[in-house]
Amino acid sequence: MAPEQPYLTWGVLSTANIGRKVVVPAIVASSNGVLGAVASRDAGQARDFADAFGADVRAYGRYEDLLDDPTIDAVYVPLPNALHEDWTVAALEAGKHVLCEKPLAPTAAACRRMGEAAEAAERLLMEAFMYRFHPRTRAVAKLVRDGAIGRPRQVHAAFAFALRRPDDVRWSRALAGGALLDVGSYAVDAARRLLGEEPVEASAFATYAEPGVDGELVGQLRFASGALATVACALTLPRLERVQVVGDAGRIDVDRAFVGGREALAYDLTGADGVTARHVVDGVDQYRLMVEAFADRVLGRALDAPVSDAAEAARTVAVLEALAASAVRGGAPVAIAR
Repeated sequence: MAPEQPYLTWGVLSTANIGRKVVVPAIVASSNGVLGAVASRDAGQARDFADAFGADVRAYGRYEDLLDDPTIDAVYVPLPNALHEDWTVAALEAGKHVLCEKPLAPTAAACRRMGEAAEAAERLLMEAFMYRFHPRTRAVAKLVRDGAIGRPRQVHAAFAFALRRPDDVRWSRALAGGALLDVGSYAVDAARRLLGEEPVEASAFATYAEPGVDGELVGQLRFASGALATVACALTLPRLERVQVVGDAGRIDVDRAFVGGREALAYDLTGADGVTARHVVDGVDQYRLMVEAFADRVLGRALDAPVSDAAEAARTVAVLEALAASAVRGGAPVAIAR
């Protein structure tokens, strides 16, 4: 795509709630993207979704028809986890750039295959981990890198909420549901990024809604440097989003760490003297920042944005796989494959 093109035209595969509520509104509000089409296996649902975002938005009753649309530059994929690989690869092979929901795929091997498909197609593939783009997330990561709390030694990260609909796809084993892939991925991603290295071993315990679908999981990660992390996730408990990173000269505490909304958000920095200072970051739509960063990268514009590609996704998912394997084995440590 020529760098001088001013914006991307987006298509959306499915009428999933995450798209309807936050990502598609972010595309519509973005400075460098417009919504061109939506596809659903139910043509009526596609039409209703399209109408909600403008009379010019096209509606397709088949995903394939949207991928065949030559006016669509980029595709957003908010399908269930188990469908990410097939439809992302299909979109890439159709010549579309792809923003795919997290986790990019249920396995690290699938993430790598998706990355290879993007390379072969010479198209951008990005994982839609929106919290990475929030200025607060970036500020905390920079503080840790710059030594504000000394050498980071521990991260404690948790994400839980109560998923009350029994028919939700996140309760489906066939669709790669469960707490770990859905919200545990945030906790693992935060631990990896804040400690600045990859874990070498994982152990975990879980409770299961059905075989293969964890409702709650608590895990531990060991890093080569000796640093440690605890990660906790649940689809059955009151909402909790918290990250704490502890160094040998202080700590940073972040509440509402992942889906904080558009209002101003804070973090607490405690120094070696035990004095805590609260820092407030202006409110922003992190979904809009994500889709704008994606479009800017496609359009060839200079960009300072977090890495969110298939290789990065594979590193996080490899940890998720090890945690899941340990939980099945009753907490036995599992080496993390690379």
